[in-house]
Amino acid sequence: MVAHALIDTGPIVALLRRDDPWHLACRAALEQLRTPLLTSDAVLAEVFHFLGGDSSRLEAAWRFLRSGTVTLGPITDADLPSLDALMGQYQDRPMDFADATLVHLAHRESLATIFTIDHDDFETYRIPGGRRFRMVPGTPAVGRRQ
Repeated sequence: MVAHALIDTGPIVALLRRDDPWHLACRAALEQLRTPLLTSDAVLAEVFHFLGGDSSRLEAAWRFLRSGTVTLGPITDADLPSLDALMGQYQDRPMDFADATLVHLAHRESLATIFTIDHDDFETYRIPGGRRFRMVPGTPAVGRRQ
């Protein structure tokens, strides 16, 4: 699987909603990233939940997903023990399932960059060697949202 970074729920939603306070920052960040970006089906479930029943946004989401900008990293039964361990390790946050899949994919695919607006959580999570994620966009300029 050839991916250059991970992508979380927040940036996808922000890219699809022009009224989102993170929209412009995420558009600018996406222009700086090499694609495809890796995500999980758990992240996509969150995206479609946050977009609700707005047919134009749902259509835009499908166009975005088919554009080649995003690729899915498979999560199988074999990955479940690692996801369970991660959620246990970060239970003080607590780590949600979608975040666990992204941290797991980062470990498995040797990725250190994540496109996220969830800075609070991803500043806490670690990748192999105890290293921090490189988060794009950088320092949040607006209120935080997951």
